[in-house]
Amino acid sequence: MTRLSTESSNFFKSKRLSSLLAFALLLSSALAAGTLDTAPAAHAISDSKQATSVTAASVLKKLAVKGRAPKTGYSRELFSSGWGDIGSCDARNYILKRDLTKLVWRQGEACTLQSGKLLDPYTGKVIYFVRGVKTSYKVQIDHVVAVSDAWQKGAQKWNRTKRAAFYNDPLNLLAVDGPTNGAKSDSDAASWLPPNKSYRCAYVARQIAVKAKYGAWVTAAEKTAMSNVLSKCPNFKLPKG
Repeated sequence: MTRLSTESSNFFKSKRLSSLLAFALLLSSALAAGTLDTAPAAHAISDSKQATSVTAASVLKKLAVKGRAPKTGYSRELFSSGWGDIGSCDARNYILKRDLTKLVWRQGEACTLQSGKLLDPYTGKVIYFVRGVKTSYKVQIDHVVAVSDAWQKGAQKWNRTKRAAFYNDPLNLLAVDGPTNGAKSDSDAASWLPPNKSYRCAYVARQIAVKAKYGAWVTAAEKTAMSNVLSKCPNFKLPKG
């Protein structure tokens, strides 16, 4: 190689390195300033990978619309005495494994998560989960269609096997911010939606998928609320499950 070609090669390598360094500095500055909103995008990618070809709006039209039945006789124990098993894990740890990253398992145990990182779909914030009496509550497993909501919209007539399947169904379970889950309580879409507006289409679509799967109905107010959300994303697909 001649001296000229060597100098030319070194020049272009230097220019390429300078460009990469400039891009890295720009990206770092944007992240530090909070101008890049990565959490909603990450969840959107995850949801799209698990979507069917059917739109949530089309399935919503087929759900039965009825009034809310009385809560009389309701008890969570009528659904399940606790978390059931999914494969070798209980449902709680199965969902933590599915929804969290940076997983660290408890030493000597194959399916008890000790710590991990959650991009919370309900708030869009990052939560670092650490198992413990004073810390576990920060990440909870939410029944997207609340158990008592299901009870008042069809589950009173289900047998125990169907109730247990609903209670432990990954389609109806999400790892979320604990306090936000507490604020949701047993609300339906007419009275509560995630503060993270970019997740509302996915949230409503998941509720519709669960209610369609188990034959639970919606109230008129609930259907209206769901329709209003989906009007902003009419082609949003139903999640698999």
